[in-house]
Amino acid sequence: MAYPTVRLRRLRKTAGIRSLVRETVLTVDDFIMPIFVTYGEGIKSPIGSMPGVYHFSLDKLDEEADAIVELGLKSVIVFGVPQEKDEVGSSGYDSNGIVQQAVRRLKARHPELVVIADTCLCQFTDHGHCGMVHVHEVNGQMVGEVDNDASLALLAKTAVSQAEAGADIIAPSNMMDGFVTAIRQDLDEAGYTDVPIMSYSVKYASAFYGPFRDAAHSTPQFGDRKTYQMDPANAREALREAEADVAEGADMLMVKPALAYMDIIRTLKEQYDLPVVAYNVSGEYSMVKAAALQGWIDERAVVSEMLLGMKRAGADLIITYFAKDMASWLK
Repeated sequence: MAYPTVRLRRLRKTAGIRSLVRETVLTVDDFIMPIFVTYGEGIKSPIGSMPGVYHFSLDKLDEEADAIVELGLKSVIVFGVPQEKDEVGSSGYDSNGIVQQAVRRLKARHPELVVIADTCLCQFTDHGHCGMVHVHEVNGQMVGEVDNDASLALLAKTAVSQAEAGADIIAPSNMMDGFVTAIRQDLDEAGYTDVPIMSYSVKYASAFYGPFRDAAHSTPQFGDRKTYQMDPANAREALREAEADVAEGADMLMVKPALAYMDIIRTLKEQYDLPVVAYNVSGEYSMVKAAALQGWIDERAVVSEMLLGMKRAGADLIITYFAKDMASWLK
């Protein structure tokens, strides 16, 4: 009987051999856990479209932070749901805003925890867009458009207020042109030259954000975000977005969402020498959770494979609502 000279199965024969030659490994250090913080007391309120994810009031934040640290996770990213909203998102840059209070509380309780502040206005504006809206008349109709340049000053102001509260990293998610320059300049002028910017460099106008908008109460009240977030059909444009952020001083580059955009993660990893972050977004999370609750899939196996794929594609860090689950499973 003729035998093949090359037998690739030799290195798959046992679990021990497979472990020895495994190319990509997930560790607890790979994950960043998102936290949603809101006003009130005694609140740990489940988010209906995201099983296992909650809104926390500040007094309940300690309990969640303790659980995160106990699992060995090193970092969180904070999203705030404000008490009041207005047309300019003023509670986003209020020194006593919900995000700023949460950051101070997290850093006071766990100084070693890396606290990342999401920097956007959509949760704080009454219109739900990520920047200032300019209303003007077009053919007899009043039209609202997001004003890129007018938004930059407010976004930079928000970033400075978050740094003042103790945020270790600023993560601007607004997709305004020039936002990294504006934020970097104001951070530096305020004395926060050592605070890194984790830029949402490549953020697509994705259908996978639905549950997050439920969680953050940030659904646009008119139109959509397609004029400033990227067209899912475009890959080369992602390089232009990332190139602009690198030139403006970004310290890390993010791709959002992750699951349908692993080619973009790989492209950025090969093109730039900055850390690449993948955001495993709410829709990706909720689909898996829903299928698991129906008993259709093995949740642990699917989540592990999905996150492993993101890391294999080139992600150095992964923001994921599965962070606590994965940390527990890895233990």
